[in-house]
Amino acid sequence: MKEIFDRIFERNRLNRRLHWTTIASEKVLLAIIGLLSVVASGQYIWGMFEVGVITLADLFLLFIYVEIIGMIGAFYSTNRIPVTLPIIIAITALCRLIIMQSKDMEALTLIAEAAAVLILSAAAYLMSLKDKLSQDKLKQERDAAEKSDLLDKSLDE
Repeated sequence: MKEIFDRIFERNRLNRRLHWTTIASEKVLLAIIGLLSVVASGQYIWGMFEVGVITLADLFLLFIYVEIIGMIGAFYSTNRIPVTLPIIIAITALCRLIIMQSKDMEALTLIAEAAAVLILSAAAYLMSLKDKLSQDKLKQERDAAEKSDLLDKSLDE
């Protein structure tokens, strides 16, 4: 009995069997988030239209909606979410918060939020460098493989 149980719940087999559920649920939930982001941005634009006033904080919120929709689009085109996009969304949200509350905010809170923006900006920059270095490394590996293939072909001839 223990053998059967171990065989059924063997890590690799279980992972292979359940992998499709992760992919399907991720795609469905991201589609729902995307749809709700479009609806929320439409409602917000309608609210701005009714009030007749557009502020900088409103534009920042619309940028957040666009970035969320862009992040979902990036996932559907590449099957991965670039780490820098959520960081950029967080930066935009903090900037919106600073703009909305800057008059009523204590100086220390303002400095802390500005520091958070700086830290997130540094993190986004470092992550973009990591992505660039990874792409450069892949290119070098491909170039080396092509050179090796050319060398093998020339030795065969």
